[in-house]
Amino acid sequence: MGAFRNMATLLGLVLATTFGTASLGQGQLTPVITINDRVVTQFELSQRIRLLELFRTPGDLNQQARTGLVEDRLKQQEMARVGLQLPDTALQAAMEEFAARGNVTLPQFLNLLSQNGIQEQSLRDFVEVGTSWREYIRSRFGGQVTITDADVERAIAARGNATTELQVALNEIIIAAPPDRAAQAQRAATQISNMRSFAAFESAARQVSALPSRDNGGRLGFLPISNYPPQIQGLILALEPGEVTDPIPITNGIALFQMRGIREGARAVSPPVSIEYAAYYIPGGKSEAGLRTAADVRNNVDTCNDLYGIARDQPEEVLDRVSLPPSEIASDVALELARLDPGEVSTNLTRDNGQTLVFLMLCERVNAGQGDTNPETVRGQIRSQRLSSLADALVEDLRASAIIQGE
Repeated sequence: MGAFRNMATLLGLVLATTFGTASLGQGQLTPVITINDRVVTQFELSQRIRLLELFRTPGDLNQQARTGLVEDRLKQQEMARVGLQLPDTALQAAMEEFAARGNVTLPQFLNLLSQNGIQEQSLRDFVEVGTSWREYIRSRFGGQVTITDADVERAIAARGNATTELQVALNEIIIAAPPDRAAQAQRAATQISNMRSFAAFESAARQVSALPSRDNGGRLGFLPISNYPPQIQGLILALEPGEVTDPIPITNGIALFQMRGIREGARAVSPPVSIEYAAYYIPGGKSEAGLRTAADVRNNVDTCNDLYGIARDQPEEVLDRVSLPPSEIASDVALELARLDPGEVSTNLTRDNGQTLVFLMLCERVNAGQGDTNPETVRGQIRSQRLSSLADALVEDLRASAIIQGE
């Protein structure tokens, strides 16, 4: 497994930790922010910034880290006031789920953190406060949120009313970055991210990209911005023509995108609320035998349902079929799905350090506003939005009554 995808949209920023002096350099315990009777140390601030860097968060990371840590302390104080504490078993399960959303195990993610100078306790505190705060908000405000059938109907209608949407034309490069070539790939990606010339980027795509699009310089046609993973949509829309994203870690690779153009196009449906896809795993990776098997499968399937026949009499784990919100799909998979229409296939991905080829097929994009939209799904989304608004208001109230120095 490779780098963990950007997860800044998955959990709110939460409490950073205090460590013993044995592992800290001089000055790392110096307080940099005071919130009521609690402090944030220089070490905690540095750890938070490194987490934001790992999650590829755009913007002023120092200020975002400071703001997040202040909110962490306020949340911690409020939960301490009501005696809320997350059990160890629940914390462990939450950490494993957090790692699994990046398509890695918890030990693999902890190893990635260590490689980036982030201590395990920082993750524990990050997850603990985020999980505890969500439970607190549900218990405190859940009874106050009532969603009527009329609310659901209005939401479905509103999502289907838009007639246009933003579309982007990009150049793409994905550099293979298995562990033994990760440093070399990172150096190449850093150089490419500083390019501003279309010709230079397209030449680099032909030389280093692992995707079939390398043959035409990585050029993609106009696609709805909603096709791309939510965690990188903001990065893409922030680009001027010719600009390139910072290197984006994905599983066993690094992705880069260059903006060629942006336009408004007709929208037939609203953005997807979930994406259903199937992954059939073929031994041999991108070897001649593996690619030959993939070609045979491609010639014998038209829909995701056909893959069940291909996988019959094989172990259950050779075929996955899942339906997830776009934000919960691993970045490398989401980027492949962005290019596909239902029934189309990608064989660009591998797993198990290249030993397994992923035969990836898009089954369906389920869009808000479609006639078959599940009202209960929409009801849950409205509930989450209203609880989030109440949580934000509570944090602002806590901030207004706190004494904060150094933010």
